[in-house]
Parts: sequence; C-alpha cells; structure tokens
Amino acid sequence: MTSFTGSAYSIGIADQGDQTAGSELRGYHALATTVWSSPSGNGSPYSFSSNGWSVGDYYEVRVSTSNYSDISLSWDQTRSSTGPSSFRVDVSTDGTNFTTLLASYTVMQAGASGTNTLSWSVTAGVQSAFTRVLSSIAGADNQSTLVIRFVNLSTVATAGTNRIDNIIVSGTLIPAPGAVALLAVAGLASRRRR
Repeated sequence: MTSFTGSAYSIGIADQGDQTAGSELRGYHALATTVWSSPSGNGSPYSFSSNGWSVGDYYEVRVSTSNYSDISLSWDQTRSSTGPSSFRVDVSTDGTNFTTLLASYTVMQAGASGTNTLSWSVTAGVQSAFTRVLSSIAGADNQSTLVIRFVNLSTVATAGTNRIDNIIVSGTLIPAPGAVALLAVAGLASRRRR
C-alpha cells in the first residue's frame, strides 16, 4: 500500500476502458495533513482511500464521454467506523459549474455488525452491498470532459477514513453518421428484394 500526505492527490488515469486517455481520479481535502493511500479494494487489489475529511472535501473523476450516449455511473464506497457516512454526487461538463446529481447517500461501514458484509479485500470478491448505480445522467452524453465529484457532507473525526473503488462510467457508442446511413440503405435494399 502506498501513501501520500497533502491536501490534494491524483491517483492517475483509468486502468481499463475505451476512454482512458485524459481520464483522472483525484481527491481534494482542506487539511494538508490528509493521508492518501491505496489499500485493498472491493474485490480488487487497490482502492482510493483518505482520512482528514472536512465537509466539502471530495473525490473527483474526470473522463471523456465523446461519442457515447446514455451515460451511467456506478461505484463502490465504504468507510471506517469514524469515517464520513454522508456524501452527494455533483457533475459538471466544464469543471467549474456543478449540478447536484444525487443530493445525499449513506456510505456503509465494511464489516460492521449488522451489515452482513465483510471488510474489503482482494480475495473476498465484489460485495454488491457497497455498489451504487446512477443511470441516464442528464447532459453527460458526448462530452469532451465530464467531471464527477463525490462530496462529503459529514463532520467526522480526523482519523476517520473513506474508500472508493470500481468507478465505472459507461454508455452506448453513438454510431458514425456514415454507419447509420449505410444501415438505412441496407434496410431499404432488403425491402426491395421481396
């Protein structure tokens, strides 16, 4: 597990998918003493984790949705017993003007009594209880940049941690104009043969 201390940290580009170029996962915290780390994820080798949470701190994803429509988002998130439990999701196409996509959601503590979950690990497999899905994000189709923020709404202990993992932005490939016309011509030709 690697770690870094500071108020902002970038974990880098997406590790899978068609639109990895120009993508980024990063975080911002008001406290310069924040420790950023990459412990085991939800069925994956690494997640993005941090402590030192203040209200308004966030994880941020930047990705291109160029040539894609019907954009949806899914992610896994957990916390320690003293970590932030309430977040919202904001989106932007310019990185400056944000719209709230999901006003509030609760983050479960992995392995906590009564949650019927295990702590996150590489070997435990993906535990779907931690997965959230948002479908059909308005205004997100075919954008050169889509910025998604997971914003903390909770006042918590400085040592409390939160982890995010398996962030997936998906969509439907928009057919090239020539491909649509070709399909239409092929459909017309098959009708004339009858």
